[in-house]
Amino acid sequence: MTESSNICSQTCLENQSIKTSEIDSQFKYELVKLSGSENFLKCFQCGTCTSDCPIARYSDNYRPRTLIRMATLGLKNRVLNNDTLWLCAACFKCSDRCPQGIEVASVIRVFRNLAIDTGCIPQVFKDQIGAIFDSGYAYKIPESRIKKRETQNLPPLPKCNTENLYRLLKNTKMFKKIQLYGEVPNGLKQ
Repeated sequence: MTESSNICSQTCLENQSIKTSEIDSQFKYELVKLSGSENFLKCFQCGTCTSDCPIARYSDNYRPRTLIRMATLGLKNRVLNNDTLWLCAACFKCSDRCPQGIEVASVIRVFRNLAIDTGCIPQVFKDQIGAIFDSGYAYKIPESRIKKRETQNLPPLPKCNTENLYRLLKNTKMFKKIQLYGEVPNGLKQ
């Protein structure tokens, strides 16, 4: 084994041994049937996606090719439970530069959608969804910020009609998944 392939093996497998019970031999075949990941098996692990990725420059953990390699090996649970999956900025630099024409950003999107289907959603996104349903804002505005606005004679923040938001979203696939995993704020559970 060459030094570079040894490094790749370590990187791709996150320095963890693989147990046969972890391998889902059908995972890669399921992926090629999904829009956006049809060509991911063409990946030959050149690393272009990672070297051009602006997120990988700042995160030692985020490596698009690592996720693809794990999927190729059938490590479904490792892929879908991997928090780095959510770091992708969807800038498509990886897709633009891939010599094999793999839409890497689309493959990551497919992984994210599958993760959501299985309930593997990082807590920060669950909190964000809850904040949207509670207030209409992506983040909970702290009371101290609201008071500071008042002291500076700024107008109050506009209120969102969360009932309309609920009616709009209640029949969507996303909302049903949120309900399934118990993330709907109490005020909207109906």
